[in-house]
Amino acid sequence: MSVEIILGEEDAPEAAPVENHRLDPDDFFAKNAFRIVYQTNNFFLPQIRDLIEKGEVLNLRPEYQRRLRWSTVQKSKLIESLLLNIPVPPIFLYESDAARYEVMDGQQRLNAVREFLAGDFALNSLTVLSPLNGIRYSRCPPRIKRALDRASISAIVLLLESDADGAQLSMTDIRRFIFDRLNTGGTKLNPQEIRNALHTGPLNSVLIELTRNPHFTKIFDIPPYIEADPNDYYENPQRQKNTLYATMADCQLVLRFFALKDIDNIRGSMKSMLDRAMGKDYTRAEAEILKTEYVERLTFLDELFEEKPFLLPPDEKGRERVSAAMYDASMVAIDRLWNKRDEVKADAVGVRSRLAATLADPALLPLLTGQGNTAQAVKDRIDRMQRIFIPA
Repeated sequence: MSVEIILGEEDAPEAAPVENHRLDPDDFFAKNAFRIVYQTNNFFLPQIRDLIEKGEVLNLRPEYQRRLRWSTVQKSKLIESLLLNIPVPPIFLYESDAARYEVMDGQQRLNAVREFLAGDFALNSLTVLSPLNGIRYSRCPPRIKRALDRASISAIVLLLESDADGAQLSMTDIRRFIFDRLNTGGTKLNPQEIRNALHTGPLNSVLIELTRNPHFTKIFDIPPYIEADPNDYYENPQRQKNTLYATMADCQLVLRFFALKDIDNIRGSMKSMLDRAMGKDYTRAEAEILKTEYVERLTFLDELFEEKPFLLPPDEKGRERVSAAMYDASMVAIDRLWNKRDEVKADAVGVRSRLAATLADPALLPLLTGQGNTAQAVKDRIDRMQRIFIPA
């Protein structure tokens, strides 16, 4: 089964850039520049391990930023570089609360240090220090252990005192700006990865939890979360190969429901809708209510369509495809009709028949497949699904 995802929706511009070439450069700088306040620290490897394991000062979550994780070879190369005193790039931390920090850039380096010192992997594929291949930290000779204990990684800490008043920017704006600059090289974070990194509250946690729901993983063909230890979720090789999982598009799919269920939020580009939805502040209790609503509606639709929801007609090769656009419309439409769900369920055969007829109509198929992705098209698609569930 393949999953149809609307491409390019996150990159649609909302407005033309403002022309500033006629402004006096000095005046513009004085009125719009903001000051980033930061400090630089050096952390010895044992300090890094202790900070991560205690969890009281440094927040290093496996979900943070992106899900693509370093291989054992990449981790081993970092340890070899530290042993050889080869400079490694600094990590970037954000002071979220007084004396508490979140990782902005460098998660993989920190995780590699923690895992090696914990004995989670043996060194592999070293080229300069090849005799160390196969050795874990606990088996390292004393001299090598001392060298590792003296090795350090530098950290640049963005402080809460950063001045954004002059430019009328929030700390979230500044963090987003820095994320963009940090990711100008290498593999750039996609919009959902940035949202995940910037908004670490209850809603973000619920998004990640919902992507593990058995109905969700089955529908979108993501390897199920059957590992006994949640820490092993990120090591599943098949899941790492799954495009939806690796790019956090699964979290974006869940977020789309929360973004579109609020009709007042259906405006502008899809990216702006998702950004606004992610930026809302929820308590954990409020986020749990949203989680329950999502599971109820997804489960209802899975059963209504006989465990094959959101399917498009087979393509020329006979392949079944799941449509993200039809998922959006179905989830929001049934949410609006939730008080009439018994009526919808009683007419399940009629619902499936009306949907099949709509998908067979060349004039209506593009609407349900998301070929039109303007705010108005999104509204029209939801309205169409409502009429499929309960005819006007």
